[in-house]
Amino acid sequence: MKQEKTVSPILENNRIGQSSLASCDLDECFDETHDREEETLGSMADAVYTLLKGVGEDPEREGLLLTPERVAKSLRFLTKGYRQDPEQLLRKAVFTESYDEMVLVKDIDIYSMCEHHMLPFFGKAHVAYIPDGKIVGLSKIPRVVEVFARRLQVQERLTQQIRDAIQNVLNPRGVAVVIEATHMCMVMRGVEKQNSVTTTSAMSGEFMNNQSTRSEFLRLIGNR
Repeated sequence: MKQEKTVSPILENNRIGQSSLASCDLDECFDETHDREEETLGSMADAVYTLLKGVGEDPEREGLLLTPERVAKSLRFLTKGYRQDPEQLLRKAVFTESYDEMVLVKDIDIYSMCEHHMLPFFGKAHVAYIPDGKIVGLSKIPRVVEVFARRLQVQERLTQQIRDAIQNVLNPRGVAVVIEATHMCMVMRGVEKQNSVTTTSAMSGEFMNNQSTRSEFLRLIGNR
């Protein structure tokens, strides 16, 4: 006998509707219609309902009744970077300026999700560039970090994407990015090494070719 598909009560009761959409921020609703957002959240909630059953839980008990909806909305927030354009964000605040020394924004908090296990990794990003006639508003650097971090990622690619976006928009004399992060897929499962920290770097221009410039950057981010 063909097994009947279980449908989440979240979908049956239309709990993810206009109230959920009204509470979403502009980033979550970027470039999507309300109908599309409702459909996406509903599909995700239904998948979470199935996962809860798969781990042996009862999705209809009191404590879990709204969990599918909460998880769906949480994941939409944690992956909102897919609905943002980092280079367009940078271009909104590019200014002509003769300053030609290093610009460094360090200790930028990052929170991302490993694409292999969908578990969090978190830490600090340090981003520097050397202008060549153009600078960018300082707040745009952590915003670009945030856009790329709010996607399913590997730390290596995340580091390179931040570098490349700044290089493409500003065409500076060099860009340097270092990320230090703790990965929960190594802490709470797998090898279970609670004190491990992963460091990645991506350089271009003078940071790659000039040892003194590279050393200055590494010295500055080491001064906490």
